[in-house]
Amino acid sequence: MSPRGVPVAGLHERLFDAAEQLLVRDGPSALDSRSITSEAGCAKGVLHNHFGSLDGFLTAFAADRLRQLLKNATQLAARAGEGTVIGNLTTTAVSVFGSRSVAIASLLMSQPQLQSRVQEALAVEGSGGIEDLERTFTEYFAAEKELGRIKLHADAETLALMFVGALHHLFATGRSSPHDLDERVEKIAAVLVGINEQNADQRFRVSTP
Repeated sequence: MSPRGVPVAGLHERLFDAAEQLLVRDGPSALDSRSITSEAGCAKGVLHNHFGSLDGFLTAFAADRLRQLLKNATQLAARAGEGTVIGNLTTTAVSVFGSRSVAIASLLMSQPQLQSRVQEALAVEGSGGIEDLERTFTEYFAAEKELGRIKLHADAETLALMFVGALHHLFATGRSSPHDLDERVEKIAAVLVGINEQNADQRFRVSTP
C-alpha cells in the first residue's frame, strides 16, 4: 500500500529496489523498516505485513538479488564463439562479483543470522549458489573447447573450478575494488586459457594448439 492506502503494483520489487539503493548509498546500517518503506514511497507497516519481520524481508531481498546475479551468469554458454573468450569471461565474472555482490556481502557480513536463511531460500528454489556458478563456467569452457577457441586438452570442469575459486577468493578477501576489478579478472582469465600476454595484439585471442 502507498502512504494514501492505494495498492502499489510490483510492491516487492519496489521494496527490493529501495533496499538496494539504501544499501549501496548508505551501507547495511541504513536498512531499517522505516527507511526502506520511506525510500520506496510505501506505508510504514507494509514491509512487516508482507514479510513478517525486517529479517524476513532482508532474507528475501538478498536471495532475490543473488538469484538475479546467478541467472545473468547462465547466459554465458550461449555466447560461446562470439566476441573473445577473455572478454566473455570478464564481463560475466564482473557482473557476478561486482558492486551489487559487494553490497549484498556487506549486508550478510553485518548480519550473520541472515546467511543461513538466504542459503536455505536459494536451495528451496534449486539454486546452489557457488555450485551453480561453477556449472555455468564449466558449460562455457566446454563449449569454447569444442569450437577450438581454448586448448583441446583443457579440462572444462577444472578450469571452471579454478576460475570461480580465484574470483571468490579475490572477492571474499576484498583484494579488488570496483575500479580495478575488470583488470584483475581479465588477468586471471588470461592465465587460465593460456594467453601469451607478451604479444599485445593477441591478448584477447585464444589459438588452437
